[in-house]
Amino acid sequence: MPQPVLIVPQGRLDAASVRPLQAELDEHLANGSFHLIVDFKDTRYISSNGMRILLAAHKQSQQHGGSLKLCSLNPYILEIFAMAGFDRIFEIFDTYEQATATFPQ
Repeated sequence: MPQPVLIVPQGRLDAASVRPLQAELDEHLANGSFHLIVDFKDTRYISSNGMRILLAAHKQSQQHGGSLKLCSLNPYILEIFAMAGFDRIFEIFDTYEQATATFPQ
């Protein structure tokens, strides 16, 4: 099985800046890459727009037998995910290595 695709969004993920993330997710999913890791190490904020895009990509990857996993969320973003209940929808890991280890080899 191929390695999961790594996506590393930058800065803020809000209505004005979420398009590059959506384009990258859409491209990988359209190309048949359904095992994805989104690493938040360089992300400092996420709005409901960003969360909606992640949820749609997560559902699409699952429909094709894959999964979208998250890692390196800062405490603020982790709190937002917990308040929205997304911590029960997504698999969230402290590090990229931990997330990678959960995919079939």
